[in-house]
Amino acid sequence: MTDSSSLPGGTWTMGDLTVTRFGYGAMQLAGPGVMGPPADHDGALAVLREAVELGITHIDTSDAYGPHVTNRLIREALHPYPESLHLVTKVGAVRDSQGGWPPARTPDDVRRAVRDNLEALGVDALDLVNLRLGDATGPRPGSLAEPFEALVELQRQGLIRHLGVSNATVEQVAEAQSIAPIVCVQNLYNLAYRQDDELIDRLAAEGIAYVPFFPLGGFSPLQSAALSAVAARLDASPMSVALAWLLQRSPNILLIPGTSKVAHLRQNVAGAGLVLSGDDLAELDKIGR
Repeated sequence: MTDSSSLPGGTWTMGDLTVTRFGYGAMQLAGPGVMGPPADHDGALAVLREAVELGITHIDTSDAYGPHVTNRLIREALHPYPESLHLVTKVGAVRDSQGGWPPARTPDDVRRAVRDNLEALGVDALDLVNLRLGDATGPRPGSLAEPFEALVELQRQGLIRHLGVSNATVEQVAEAQSIAPIVCVQNLYNLAYRQDDELIDRLAAEGIAYVPFFPLGGFSPLQSAALSAVAARLDASPMSVALAWLLQRSPNILLIPGTSKVAHLRQNVAGAGLVLSGDDLAELDKIGR
């Protein structure tokens, strides 16, 4: 296994969990539309094992992926887990037969989802559980107290080590913090989508991780003339530049880009290690403003 200190960005500590800032998101291991099994089962296992071999100690997943697919792949590929490896999961949404993501945030829903994650991953306690809020179109206002308090009770029972929120408004982050400590916020953020700039800075000052999902633009890759120009100047891919920018944006940003290919995983890791100059950063910063 490669020493994790050689990965781009180094490490970050969430509570008592020290993780590599460059992590791996398992969503793309499921089938098309994040439904069903992967077309290449052995290839999916190989990607997970390669992530650990590269020194990655932060894998993001959810029992809603598949559903149940990615967690079972993680268990098959990596159980018994290395002591240094930390698995982060989400609850608060399920899948319907049309591939939708209907919310599932009653206390019973939350308790069931935590049990499902524990069973599928084969662990006695979950390292970190994010409460997924909003819907597939983004965050939505409203109190998170009822489902979040259910997670806090499961934490008291020893089934969860740390808590976070996902797809959350600034007000919901503050509400969660008023109920119990959180170590992570996981929201949509990238070079072109910068609505959480102030939140990231506040969380950094508080020692709380910020994990951008869709760091490369989502299902449609980032498109920007400025990004392409910087990438061409550096003889790098636009995606490498976008990942490197995120790591240099703030020390509390953790990356979880996903892929179903070993070669692409290696490319992502190498690309994120790109060093951007002050001029590069200034040019890129204009994209989302």
